[in-house]
Amino acid sequence: MTAPRIALIHATPLAIEPIGNAFRRLWPQARTTNLLEDSLAPDLATEGRLTERMIERFLTLSRYVHGCGADAILFTCSAFGPAIEACAAAMPIPVLKPNEAMLDEALAAGSRLGLIASFGPSIPALNAELEVMARARGQNITVASRTVAPAWTALQNGDVETHDRLVAEAAAELMPCDALVLGQFSMASAARRIPVRSDCKILTSPDSAVVRLKQALQA
Repeated sequence: MTAPRIALIHATPLAIEPIGNAFRRLWPQARTTNLLEDSLAPDLATEGRLTERMIERFLTLSRYVHGCGADAILFTCSAFGPAIEACAAAMPIPVLKPNEAMLDEALAAGSRLGLIASFGPSIPALNAELEVMARARGQNITVASRTVAPAWTALQNGDVETHDRLVAEAAAELMPCDALVLGQFSMASAARRIPVRSDCKILTSPDSAVVRLKQALQA
């Protein structure tokens, strides 16, 4: 049986390596392709909101990779939840939001959640996603969040060590919590700098997403 083909759609090149590493560790048999559209994040920052035109751009990207033979689509850009939901509704194959699986794990861990992002627009989108998911479960949650903008700048400049240190420092400020969410694919490397605690689950979106896709397509 041919291994599933997973289309990975990115808004920044910084997400490509983390998700590639996760697939190599957790599902090396999957065939992955990468589509980068790096004008999305700066356009969102300029607009200040997700426009109908931008949602249509996401639909165009989804149709393209489906036409190329994708069995599933994983978006790796955290700030575009409603656009990805529109793609999931329109496409005949599974479409996964970047943090969907991770947020499920966070809610299963408890009600006190810590949320960190380095790209500012990710925080409102992630908070909204968490609230909708918690409401559907009938779960009351408290979310403490931090935006670590200097970490984003450091990563763009190739300084992974500074990025990871700044994220780890922000993580310490959010303790104690039941689950700590690193809200972008590009932040996955920082998990190694956060001390392991028995009372807090540290979650990264690449690992959670790969496990979810593997379960869905091998069921």
